[in-house]
Amino acid sequence: MAQRAVFKIGNLPIGGRELLFILGPCVIESPAFTRRMAKKIKLICDSEGVGFVFKASYDKANRTSLKSFRGTSVRDGCELLAEIGSAIGGPVTTDIHSPEEAAIAAPFVDILQIPAFLCRQTDLIVAAAQTGRVVNVKKGQFLAPWDMRNVAAKLESAGCKKFLFTERGTTFGYNNLVADMRSIPWMRSLGCPVVFDATHSVQRPGGDGASTGGDGALAPVLARCAVAAGCDGIFLETHENPAKALSDGPNQIPLRDLPALIRQLKAIRDAVA
Repeated sequence: MAQRAVFKIGNLPIGGRELLFILGPCVIESPAFTRRMAKKIKLICDSEGVGFVFKASYDKANRTSLKSFRGTSVRDGCELLAEIGSAIGGPVTTDIHSPEEAAIAAPFVDILQIPAFLCRQTDLIVAAAQTGRVVNVKKGQFLAPWDMRNVAAKLESAGCKKFLFTERGTTFGYNNLVADMRSIPWMRSLGCPVVFDATHSVQRPGGDGASTGGDGALAPVLARCAVAAGCDGIFLETHENPAKALSDGPNQIPLRDLPALIRQLKAIRDAVA
């Protein structure tokens, strides 16, 4: 087993005893909406005594339909995230889709996230690694957990020493995913922290025909299971009104449910850490 990596993302530790929370809406629906969500999440996390990484995508590049809402430009989105990070006093993250976007986003965000569909794109991974930022690679639905050792080798060869992997479900027939909790200890054995993405693990890709469906009510269930299995962090998308979300509404948990879930996850972490 590789030696466990422990490091900080901004002022937040990962890989040790504390559970890292990555929280935010799926996409930047508007600057006002995104600022409002960040403030509301911060109030919740402050009251629950936890720090968090704020997340929001500037561009949802892999939408099911050409007509689906995408977001904004990489520069405008990342400048907004940097502003929000400064306002809430914490780190921010977003996903990138090309080496060019890695270079644009890196000065503004604390973690560069590689989407699951792009986790084998060598040029993208190397470009993200070379920025010096923390890199979070989501394991593709088509990969076995131990295949991520090849991703780790790419990151390390490009000089990246601070990276984490995210489990977000495995393809289970058509339009469905299943979360295999064995993936968490298997990927942790590679030596890097492992985050569990409870939101996208309950997706039904393309399940609603022209859009992605999901079972958002199950996201808290899987999050609790993942913490019990020993994950280092939880990734959750949340929205003030998921029914009106412009992306991934069926999978986002209502903001009002977040405080109770954070308390549950902290209690489980305390019991197993």
